[in-house]
Amino acid sequence: MRVLLSGHRGFVGRHLHAALDARGDDVTGIDLVDGRDALDLFRFDQRPYDLAIHCAAIVGGRASIDGSPLGVATNLALDSWYFRWLIRTGTPRAVFFSSSAAYPVALQQPGEIHRLVESDIDLGNPGKPDATYGLAKLTGEQLAPVVEAHGTRLHVLRPFSGYGADQDEAYPFPAFIRRARERQDPFEIWGDGSSTRDWIHIDDLVGATLAAVDQDATGPINLGWGRATSFDELAGLVTAEAGYRPQLKHLASAPQGVHHRVCDPKRMLDVYQPTITLEEGIRRALRS
Repeated sequence: MRVLLSGHRGFVGRHLHAALDARGDDVTGIDLVDGRDALDLFRFDQRPYDLAIHCAAIVGGRASIDGSPLGVATNLALDSWYFRWLIRTGTPRAVFFSSSAAYPVALQQPGEIHRLVESDIDLGNPGKPDATYGLAKLTGEQLAPVVEAHGTRLHVLRPFSGYGADQDEAYPFPAFIRRARERQDPFEIWGDGSSTRDWIHIDDLVGATLAAVDQDATGPINLGWGRATSFDELAGLVTAEAGYRPQLKHLASAPQGVHHRVCDPKRMLDVYQPTITLEEGIRRALRS
């Protein structure tokens, strides 16, 4: 297939690029790192592709989401012009990465964990998403039916906490890995350590994405394990694998986001079975 991949130098994009190359697909990557702006391509390009995968986005971790809402809102322009481009070029199949941040924050509060299921977002009355990043992704989901009405098969995916050895340290997993490698004691954790996330290794995130495309799976689809892991638990797993047991130091004033963010993965499991446990992902990262 001829594939357009935006944001191909980013964390998800470069792993997707490698997987598509391994399949023998003809991939055109576009990224600001190369001096090419996906927004310009979506506004002006006319070339046809068999598949488009849109990874270009401004995220930058929790500090960026909370501290730079206007910058993150640029994703509204990126996504809307992506959709315009799909319609203009008649691209037959495409991937739109939404996010777990699109889910209502009211369902992610302290107390009993609510495993987020795809139907928890009612596009007609969706509830408040997580910051401008979640708002941009929710808006994209609301526009997706317009794209499909013009003939593009649009696969909408909602990744949870993707991680891997080569992820930027603005994200918690690689930051924890670095602290463990340095055998930091005390070991710093943003927040009180009790909030939970649902971690999915980048290889499984990529595998699930391509499986959804290959099997023509209808979306939206959560990408996650459904395993709730607190930040205290993550610190314990990382430091145990590194061979030490530090004191945990909680930074109550640091950005921490919603309290619980864990998915129900049943819809994903219909098309893809993840294989890399969090423990294995930690081992790989510490040895990389």
